[in-house]
Amino acid sequence: MIFDNNRSIYMQICDRICEQILLGELQPDARIMSVREYGAEIGVNPNTVMRSYERLTADGIIYNRRGIGYFVSPDAREIVLEAQRKEFIENELPVIRRRMSLLGIDPEILK
Repeated sequence: MIFDNNRSIYMQICDRICEQILLGELQPDARIMSVREYGAEIGVNPNTVMRSYERLTADGIIYNRRGIGYFVSPDAREIVLEAQRKEFIENELPVIRRRMSLLGIDPEILK
């Protein structure tokens, strides 16, 4: 995994897991790698991975079965879609609209 220096590593791990869910690479109730396994695979301290897993758990995207591991929540895809759509509409779309306006691009050409 190649990391962006402008965003925290634990958030980039969260983003990657969410992307895997949206792509269908991680299915509902599928077990995900342990903290140690994932840390070793991507070359990151297990504490960083743990922080990512805690965030994803708090958001309802994954859940922990004590002694067994972490699993993808049954409604993870919907949770991720809703959160990413909100993020896009609130943060990215205004930038795109402004850029289009500055360049004189009519939004109708996007249809």
